[in-house]
Amino acid sequence: MPKGRNQKLKLYYLSRIMLERTDDEHALTMPQIQKALEEYDVSADRKSLYDDLEALKFMGMDVIGEKQGRSFVYHVGQKHFEIAELKLLVDAIQSSKFISENKSRDLIKKLTALVSNYEASQLKRQVVVQGRIKTMNESIYYIIDDIHNAISNNKQIRFEYLQWDLEKKMVRRKDKIYEISPWALSWNDENYYLIAYDADDEKIKHYRVDKMRNIEVSEKSREGRGHFQKIDMAAYARINFGMFGGEEVRVRLQFKNDIVGVLIDRFGKDIPIYRSEKNGWSETKVDVALSDQFLGWIFSLGTKIKIVGPDEVAERFAKELKEIRKAYK
Repeated sequence: MPKGRNQKLKLYYLSRIMLERTDDEHALTMPQIQKALEEYDVSADRKSLYDDLEALKFMGMDVIGEKQGRSFVYHVGQKHFEIAELKLLVDAIQSSKFISENKSRDLIKKLTALVSNYEASQLKRQVVVQGRIKTMNESIYYIIDDIHNAISNNKQIRFEYLQWDLEKKMVRRKDKIYEISPWALSWNDENYYLIAYDADDEKIKHYRVDKMRNIEVSEKSREGRGHFQKIDMAAYARINFGMFGGEEVRVRLQFKNDIVGVLIDRFGKDIPIYRSEKNGWSETKVDVALSDQFLGWIFSLGTKIKIVGPDEVAERFAKELKEIRKAYK
């Protein structure tokens, strides 16, 4: 048999054929493998292919040979990811507000390269998410990488911080360059936030990563270590509604029993639950950052929840309700 031009690449093309054209539901006979190699201008006899398939096994590929009817067929079994795992990743990418449309397509294309052509068609899914607005900041991935590098190297960062204007354009929020000490990244309410220490204001602040531009890693060492050593990051993210900060306070909430799941989803299973004097109601105490966003969350639950303490928090909420009512008169 005359040799093809690409004989030196035979093992590479064989691995590609096995990964792209076989899976648990699809297999190739030896003649089919030989024909597939010919498409790459590679010729191979049966004996050399047996050795090549064994070589792929030795390198970690799960090549399975088995009897199927009158034929003996080969396919790749276990891969780096199961198809169900990849479907989950594709759904997460498509539904993520944080990942731009272009990057979503690129990532999904790369994921499909990990499975056979038959399985790849199953990954071309369209997750319908009502009202989804994808980020338009294509440089966000590099910004995140810069932030991680600054954190690893114990350095401060400088950046511009943007906001939307009425022309639907992103403009500088303030005419200044922000310079802060980054300490952590948090995923909250479908957005990436940088949690950092602002030395000028001597307090911890959060920044939406997709609104940061022109980030630079400074030569200055980070500040605010003492503040972050006192923080449980998981609890910190939980008490800040939409990552809007405020005075931390413990509030006592009275709620109808049928929304206990809402509170557990929000604050976790460790919240205390007490029986209330009102039939069908219970109470709990939770730590929150007192902000308009927290009060808005209370408002969204309507008459099924009530702030019963501290008095100043309940009074602030009642005042907000009066202002809202006044605005609609």
